[in-house]
Amino acid sequence: MSMIRNTLTAFALAGAVGLTPAIAAAQNMRIGLITPPNHVWSQAAVAMGEELNEATGGRITLQAFPGGQLGNEAQMLQMLQTGALDMAFMTVAEISNRVPEFGAFFAPFLADDISHAARIIRSDVATELLDLLPEEAGVMGLGFGSAGMRQMVSRVAVSTAADLNGLKIRITPVDAFRDFYNALGTAPTPMPLPAVYDALANAQVDAIDMDAELIWAMRYFEQAPTVLETNHALFPMVGLVSGRVWAGLDGDDQTLIRETMQRHLDATIDTYIEKDPEWMAQVEAEESVNYARIGPDFFADAIAEWEATWAERAPVLSALRAVADETR
Repeated sequence: MSMIRNTLTAFALAGAVGLTPAIAAAQNMRIGLITPPNHVWSQAAVAMGEELNEATGGRITLQAFPGGQLGNEAQMLQMLQTGALDMAFMTVAEISNRVPEFGAFFAPFLADDISHAARIIRSDVATELLDLLPEEAGVMGLGFGSAGMRQMVSRVAVSTAADLNGLKIRITPVDAFRDFYNALGTAPTPMPLPAVYDALANAQVDAIDMDAELIWAMRYFEQAPTVLETNHALFPMVGLVSGRVWAGLDGDDQTLIRETMQRHLDATIDTYIEKDPEWMAQVEAEESVNYARIGPDFFADAIAEWEATWAERAPVLSALRAVADETR
């Protein structure tokens, strides 16, 4: 009996040892975003979760929380730093407020169009910036995605740069945008995405800085019929993992998460290359829209002022400008 008991105990211990790593490695993760559920980024986050779940047989799950359900980006970044949030797809705008080098991405007219923007975002110079994040922000940056190019939508007619003087313009809360719009003589007004439509409808702002996807999907032009196709800034997104969470993953899971996230981030870039021109064409076709295409000459003085400020704040700017020139 003792031999049988010892044998059963040995089998039980062997089974427990075999099961323990799988149990310990189970990961029920959350990823936060500020974009609405139907946005390209939100859909990419959901697709990434589905792929991780399938690849691990359900051992790693990833639930997406779009629309700022977990807070604004500043709050989510703090959660990442403490390990209270596992992942986020976050605008480079928020990161640049913590790591100024990233502000170089918002150099006015760095990219000619969305395809050119993609080449810049995918460059080695851009990728190397991710190495700054663990030490300076407490997060792992696994890769870049993108939104569309930035455009302007106004409640009032705009024919010259002087027409922008004094306008209250909604911007993403980022120093680089604030400095550009200050140089234009406007009153830049940081505002979260969910508040933008009502702010236009109630005349709390005169104009907005926005990308084509949301201009079309949210129909901001119904409240602000002047649409200026400026392509004045690209708008990268970065895929983040909490540094604390990352340190607790084994090497195989780190590799799986990195490769899966990078694939879905890169897919967002391809989506915008295809869709950004289509969205702007649909906006232009709206009968109520006063549509104009405006180039860098329109903003020449403001561009020079911005460059003078940010060349010192973000020394990588010169390298990104070089990449932009090489990839035209």
